[in-house]
Amino acid sequence: MRRIALAMAALFAASACTAALAERADREKEIVVGADHLLADDANRTSVFEGSVVVTQGTMRMTANKVTVKEDAERHKYYVAYGAPVTFRQKRDKVDEWVEGYAERAEFDDLTDVLKLYNRAKVKSNQNEITGEFISYDMNKELAEVTGAAPGTTPPGIMRRVKVIILPPKKVPAGAPPAKDPGLALKPDTGTP
Repeated sequence: MRRIALAMAALFAASACTAALAERADREKEIVVGADHLLADDANRTSVFEGSVVVTQGTMRMTANKVTVKEDAERHKYYVAYGAPVTFRQKRDKVDEWVEGYAERAEFDDLTDVLKLYNRAKVKSNQNEITGEFISYDMNKELAEVTGAAPGTTPPGIMRRVKVIILPPKKVPAGAPPAKDPGLALKPDTGTP
């Protein structure tokens, strides 16, 4: 069980979409996973968490309906989270800001350090946001790709477009506290992990 929980760290730390921006201290904190059901198949190196899955590690919090973890012979892991939607939130490193977002499916390959978000994907930091049907982030290359459809798919009708919102920083009068970001509404826990 400990092997499974430790293996999930990469996915959930990556869910903030950028390892360079995520709170670095989170990687050293314990991972807590709550779910209605766990099926751990050691023979096939697969674990499936189902039902109101909530994962926390430091400032990172992710919710999903189902999370599957597959391990290959070299112990590399491939994670898939499904939700309605999958949500994630994590504090950025060294600043008082959060990265948050959602998608219907999130995939992470710890061999390549590539995170992929599918279907109505959105990532938001402060008041800036990126939306598309597919968002991919290569952590090694620090390269993001956002498209109106997942690669290899033909969307019905008109292809959706990518949308990026970048707000210029507001000038804060000297001595005034900065405005608070309301953030995205995350799904509530249905129980304690």
